[in-house]
Formats: sequence, C-alpha cells, structure tokens
Amino acid sequence: MSTKLQNKDAATNPRGIPFAPFVDKVEDYVSSRAEVDGTMKSFQEMISKYQFMEVNTQRRAAGLKEKVPDIQKTLDMVRFLHSRKPGSESLETTFELNDTLYAKAVIPPTDEVYLWLGANVMLAYPVAEAETLLESKLATAQQSLENCEEDLDFLREQITTLEVATARLYNWEVTMKRKEKAENGGDDEPANQKKILPNG
Repeated sequence: MSTKLQNKDAATNPRGIPFAPFVDKVEDYVSSRAEVDGTMKSFQEMISKYQFMEVNTQRRAAGLKEKVPDIQKTLDMVRFLHSRKPGSESLETTFELNDTLYAKAVIPPTDEVYLWLGANVMLAYPVAEAETLLESKLATAQQSLENCEEDLDFLREQITTLEVATARLYNWEVTMKRKEKAENGGDDEPANQKKILPNG
C-alpha cells in the first residue's frame, strides 16, 4: 500500500511540494478491508503535513506582504534622490524614527545613501547602485510572494484531494461491510445466539 502511495506522490510542484494521490478506484490502493485502516492513517498523516505547510506558507506570505511595500517606498525615495541634480537646493522633510516619532531633516543633493540590510547592519551605497539593489530585492520579494500564493492554492487543492480520497475509502469500506453482511445471510449474530421469539 505504501509503495502505491509513494508512486502516486512522485510528481511535485515547482517548489518540490508533492501531489496528493488521486483515488479514482479504491481497489488500486487497498485489496481488502484489512488494509483500510493503514491507508486511512496514511491519508490523515498527509493531510496533517499539507496543513502544516499551509500554515508556514501563510506566515511567509504575510511577512512578504509587509516587506514588499517597505521596499517599494525605499526604492521610490532612492529614485527621487537619484533624479536630483548636483547644485539643487536642499530638501526639508521629515523622517520616521519609530511608529509615532518623526524628526525634521534637511537633505542636500547626494550621491550616497545608507540602506538597512537586516540584523542591525547598515551599509552606504552609491545612489545608482542602491537603486539597482532595491530593484533586485523588490523583484525577488514579489516573485516569492507570487510563489507563496501559488503554493497556498496548490496545498488547498491537495488537502481537498485527500479529503475526497478519505471519503471514498470510507464509503468503500461501508459498501464492503454491507456486501459481506449480505453474503453471510444478512445477520451478524451467530446462529446459536439468535433470539427465539414466542409464538403469538
């Protein structure tokens, strides 16, 4: 049974997430009722793994949705600084110190900017180089967000596929129970335990 599941799971999406087995015929996965519990358990384990990946991907997508606008704002500012000509008048503006605190600043024409790279690291870049770097980071973040959204759709499809497979397996087992009961004369009780009803 496990070999059949592995063979069905061989294909993956572009990020390496495996496809869930599509159960068209239950008989392709189980040959008797004795195998139902093991197969059902395998399906439930796969559903749990897909749900775990879904939660992690949702968290990653949420982080990227916050990150992309920040990179875009920084890139817009760098482009603005890049567009200023040497000898232009200084620019008076405000900049954010934290969520609720701003300070005034005077910005002369410049050919250098400082960028936060994360982990409390800031580096100076020529404006043109900073623009190129931010464009690259923005494109990477947008592609990662797109991949996350595609993966979330894919994971939901796989979870649904496994839920359908589980339902088909359960219905097959119920059908087999009824069939066996019918073959045994429609009575699960041994003959010596049948109740004797009084006449009249």
